[in-house]
Amino acid sequence: MILPGAMLGVLGGGQLGRMFAVAARTLGYRVMVLDPDPNSPAGAMADEHLQADYQDPEALEHMGALCAAITTEWENVPARTLEALAHHCPVRPAGEATAIARDRIREKTFVRDLGLATAPFFPILASADLDSALAGLRLPALLKTATLGYDGKGQEEVSSREEAHAAFTRLGAVPCVLEEKVALHQELSVVLVRGVDGEVEVYPVGENVHRNGILHTTLVPGRVAPAMAERAIGMARAMAEDLDYVGVLAVEFFLTRDGELLVNELAPRPHNSGHYSLDACASSQFEQQVRALCGLPLASTRLLSPAVMVNLLGDLWTRGEPDWSRLLAQPEVKLHLYGKRQARPGRKMGHFTLLGADADANLALALSLHKEL
Repeated sequence: MILPGAMLGVLGGGQLGRMFAVAARTLGYRVMVLDPDPNSPAGAMADEHLQADYQDPEALEHMGALCAAITTEWENVPARTLEALAHHCPVRPAGEATAIARDRIREKTFVRDLGLATAPFFPILASADLDSALAGLRLPALLKTATLGYDGKGQEEVSSREEAHAAFTRLGAVPCVLEEKVALHQELSVVLVRGVDGEVEVYPVGENVHRNGILHTTLVPGRVAPAMAERAIGMARAMAEDLDYVGVLAVEFFLTRDGELLVNELAPRPHNSGHYSLDACASSQFEQQVRALCGLPLASTRLLSPAVMVNLLGDLWTRGEPDWSRLLAQPEVKLHLYGKRQARPGRKMGHFTLLGADADANLALALSLHKEL
């Protein structure tokens, strides 16, 4: 076990790294963040902020020499960086799990090879692959870049051969997946943590709503049948165990109108849909990330109160800083702002969580509060 007082490293300086740093420092660890942005939200909470590129050899040597263990806050850290640091200290989750999750072709193939269901898909490596793929699925479909796509970026809906070829060109003719657009009943997510000894703790299944490809709300417990929730948890555990995963893993699911449960994507890190755990659970997903990284026993994921989490995007800053007084007047609201200097449309600037005994009432009030903002 790596005990408090040690230095922990995190690759990436956004809000996930920031919340990891707060959890680590609360437990008595020191934190080093590697991120080139001088205004990094995580860097502001760290004991040491390395303002360098993720492949800078001097920065990696310094980080590897001083850190007892290193984790990531996003999956697009270069593979070479993870390999270089692994020569110095434990890197969790391992680079292979991160490599699978950051490439939609590898990710969906991994899920399918485990015998789990995804939406019908075809890898698209060149424009010549599109015609046979289109013949193998129903339209409309989504063309998604294999890498670097998140929050609705790097994907386009297509309804014809002509649209598909045009979209492939607009996306840069890079490797993609063409995925059938399924008829959704619900979007669900499972956030779990797996320790070095194989111990697994699972948070309640969340019910998610996206707007323009970006998560808007997460309701817990989700309004899903217990048997379906257990099925989702079982699928997520199967993937974590097959990967011999160590750390926090999030799995997003589509529940179709026909009752099919499909794996949408994996996130090898804490996840936006798990932010409610900061206020509504016995331990947060970020404390669990610290514990798994350090080889400590995992903590309880028990839900203390039903809750709804609402994202706060940069669109709310169009006329300046939002008036937070209405939110702060609510005794059951917990506001989290990420310390980002520049607000842009679609950029995640913060979130709030509303606690209360009645999940439906929580959702109604949370949506009303967001509309007022």
